Amino acid sequence: MKRYVKQAVLLLAAASAALAFQAAAAPEAARWQQQAGRVSIVRDDWGIAHVYGRSDADAVFGMMYTQAEDDFNRVETNYLNAMGRLAEAEGEGRVYQDLRMKLFIDPAALKSQYAASPAWLKTLMNAFADGLNYYLSKHPEVKPRVIQRFEPWMALAFTEGSIGGDIERVNLNQLQAFYGKDAVRRAFYQAPESQAAEPGGSNGMAIGPSNTVAHHALLLINPHTSFFFRSELQMVSEQGLNAYGAVTWGQFFVYQGFNERTGWMHTSSGVDAVDEYLETVQKRGDRFFYKYGNEERPLVAAPITVPYRAGNAMVEKKFTVYRTHHGPIVREANGKWVSIRLMQEPVKALMQSYTRTKAKDYKTFRQTMELQANSSNNTIFADADGDIAYFHGNFIPKRDTSFDWTKPVDGSNPATEWKGLHAVDETPHLLNPKSGWLYNTNNWPWSAAGPSSPKKEDYPAYVESGGESARGLHAIRVLRNTKNFTLDSLLAAAYDSYLTWFEKPIPALIKAWDETPAANPAKAKVAAQIALLRVWDLRWSVNSVPTSLGVFWGEDIRRRVGGGGRGAGTSIDDAIADAPAEQLLHSLAAASDKLAADFGTWKTPWGDINRFQRLTGDIVQPFNDAGASIPVGFTSAQWGSLASFGARAYPGTKKWYGTTGNSFVAVVEFGDRVRARAVTAGGESGDPKSPHFNDQAKRYSTGELREVYFYRAQLQGHTQREYHPGN
Repeated sequence: MKRYVKQAVLLLAAASAALAFQAAAAPEAARWQQQAGRVSIVRDDWGIAHVYGRSDADAVFGMMYTQAEDDFNRVETNYLNAMGRLAEAEGEGRVYQDLRMKLFIDPAALKSQYAASPAWLKTLMNAFADGLNYYLSKHPEVKPRVIQRFEPWMALAFTEGSIGGDIERVNLNQLQAFYGKDAVRRAFYQAPESQAAEPGGSNGMAIGPSNTVAHHALLLINPHTSFFFRSELQMVSEQGLNAYGAVTWGQFFVYQGFNERTGWMHTSSGVDAVDEYLETVQKRGDRFFYKYGNEERPLVAAPITVPYRAGNAMVEKKFTVYRTHHGPIVREANGKWVSIRLMQEPVKALMQSYTRTKAKDYKTFRQTMELQANSSNNTIFADADGDIAYFHGNFIPKRDTSFDWTKPVDGSNPATEWKGLHAVDETPHLLNPKSGWLYNTNNWPWSAAGPSSPKKEDYPAYVESGGESARGLHAIRVLRNTKNFTLDSLLAAAYDSYLTWFEKPIPALIKAWDETPAANPAKAKVAAQIALLRVWDLRWSVNSVPTSLGVFWGEDIRRRVGGGGRGAGTSIDDAIADAPAEQLLHSLAAASDKLAADFGTWKTPWGDINRFQRLTGDIVQPFNDAGASIPVGFTSAQWGSLASFGARAYPGTKKWYGTTGNSFVAVVEFGDRVRARAVTAGGESGDPKSPHFNDQAKRYSTGELREVYFYRAQLQGHTQREYHPGN
């Protein structure tokens, strides 16, 4: 009898709690409904959302709702990653990835920063959470993996938009070696030793009015990311917002795009904005201390718990993590503990990311740069006044140049402290260079505008840690001495098929064959291949056999000479040029044999190998040679292709399938009115049942960009449906 009474009490308590929740939710639901009434969503004939709101907050509310409609899984996954909660959905293999995030992302701190944020920013963060929660309330069939309710402060966990932020500089293997004993399970695919990792980054180009037919500035927006990483949309308000472009799933600002007056493109920067410190640590009793100057300071020890899914249960790992005033300890090196210091300015970063989308000219855009909260990106800019500009990495700490900042420095020496930040004027920067053009392809800035480029000797070494790249050399090739640009010719430049990397290796290979005695069997074996490569114009195409041969040989010879070089790699070029002739020819024979084994003949056209395939809405695609796919002509960026397609074979496949590279491409012309064309990899929707799941794939593979419907009048005749959120 007692058991039944206890059950009745529990049922009554549960019912009371449910009623209380519904009563509390009722005013919230009414508020959401009221805000939804102030938002109109127009879906064009490509499924792209054009969101119109009375206020900026209304536009944010609506654009978050549309993102959830298109791919809620990617929205949630980005926040699981940003907040260190992936293991709650995906299991123990993500524990150390989550620990890494939790070293820097503290919900309690973010809640305090949200509370102290400017009122206008809080309003936008509120709208961000409301738009997602309203979507979930209207779609009970959608089951979040972890996040049942979004909170406004969560927006501060993910503020920049880059595919890999500064935190990913912390090596997971080394973090695990320091804090745990379990084997690290790789969170992401690591390229096998037989293939170099795809170079990351993006392309941005700006053309000044002096170099264009219409005397208007032009902008190329070409991020290279993993496919389907961003949504394409437009957000408009009666408060002056009108931004179009690529939006990282889950964020409420256009990351790379344009408004009616300005455009901005971010490329990954080689700036050194992250430093490691060697800490001299001693244990006294139960506490650890580290040396700093003439004193010993206690390390801050704090517990971090990482929950993870194990079957149907949720279990957890507990860690004690340590910090100095520089930052968290992330590894050990030669008996020293290593701490890391990086930018942690979530409020400023979110303010900058949003306010630049409303900038109307160079002056107001530059004002957003003065926030100095974009740590990992260079920026290419163009506007309707005809200004074009290059901004280098926006967060650059001032440091003593007597230290080598490419390596961990002595944390006990106060001279290694940061000494404030470099102002924009103190960093590599260009405004309307005499060349009439500028660009960045994740290479150094010293070639950004040809002869008008910034000079390396004018800056501390730590402002740039990278070098030139094959894409950089290619960009210069298509930009220098070129006049009379139009949208069409800028687009042609973005898809120019020349492969710069092969400029030195192919002649070296041909020379090796020419100088090899006729009696050598290696010479006869590759005679037909050499004949093709001798007349190859170093251009890719889907019908090109030399492209297949060149790429397979390039992969093989880099391994043989110990390079695996990415980009232009002058050292690997020289190593190939200096390699013994026999090695070069044997490598070509091996590449030919690989092609024949996988595809039946070494005379296989490139498009039969290099394929685009999207079968499911899964974040990790299950590639299958039996499934439908389409040929792609452009190659990996490592060969110098400006249009980038990072592809490889997968278990069970012979064909190569792309997963990274060109993800969004737009060309924009500024003037009295904006003209633009764009394409998104695959399609706007992540739902395989949607007509917009793969409707842009063919255009993507050929570079046939579609018209952007930027003005409301352009949507006439191109509107699929118009509705309010929730309808």
